[in-house]
Amino acid sequence: MKIAILGAGKMGSFFARVLCLQHEVALYDADASRLEGLSYIHPLHRLEDISSFQPELLINAVTLKFTLEAFAQVLPLLPKDCIISDIASVKTGLSDFYRQSGFRYVSSHPMFGPTFANLEKLSSENAIVITEGDEQGRAFFKDLYMSLHLNLYEYTFQEHDKTAAYSLSIPFVSTLVFSAVMKHQDAPGTTFKKHLAIAKGLMSEDDYLLQEILFNPETPAQINQICIELLTLQQIIRDRNAPDMKNYLNKIRKNLE
Repeated sequence: MKIAILGAGKMGSFFARVLCLQHEVALYDADASRLEGLSYIHPLHRLEDISSFQPELLINAVTLKFTLEAFAQVLPLLPKDCIISDIASVKTGLSDFYRQSGFRYVSSHPMFGPTFANLEKLSSENAIVITEGDEQGRAFFKDLYMSLHLNLYEYTFQEHDKTAAYSLSIPFVSTLVFSAVMKHQDAPGTTFKKHLAIAKGLMSEDDYLLQEILFNPETPAQINQICIELLTLQQIIRDRNAPDMKNYLNKIRKNLE
């Protein structure tokens, strides 16, 4: 299959590296320097070059902020039978866009950000394929993710954003709050250092990506749940209530099972 990828960032480059083993892959990035040294793909130095490449599948892997803008620029250059796709971590607005685009489409979310995941060993990581869209496109990404030994899940667009709010917003918010109150320590403990490493990794992500994940319409309900738990824990600690603390810890252990 002829596959064009928009965006040569961490995920775009990863997909190009994986897919070029079995497919003809072309890669475009507005920053041409990102294409240097990528001998395993066809570098596209102008967006217009996608037209002559004639892809059968387009993977939009640009920064979340520019996902819809990139689609708008590239659609006039694509064959009408090309399947368009995204790997965005937040799907807000994409469902309506796809339905109005006139193209076959598929949407997925590889839930293994390059910051934390070992891209060479993904068997403990997950991926979501949206149930709406083109059957052939969905089959392609399901086969791809299964070949990478990912744990595969299927959700609608709406279900995806609810899941993303739970699996991304809660740890993001918790990490941001930790970072907001932390102070430098000359002799930090092991737990502190682990949290610090997570915080530094999170803050290395694109600001717009963090913003869009936190602005997910499903996020406020998750934050409200965090606030409720913090108030409960604060009251137990303030009262030095040992029985309630034991019960609370037991509840946490059951959640972690």
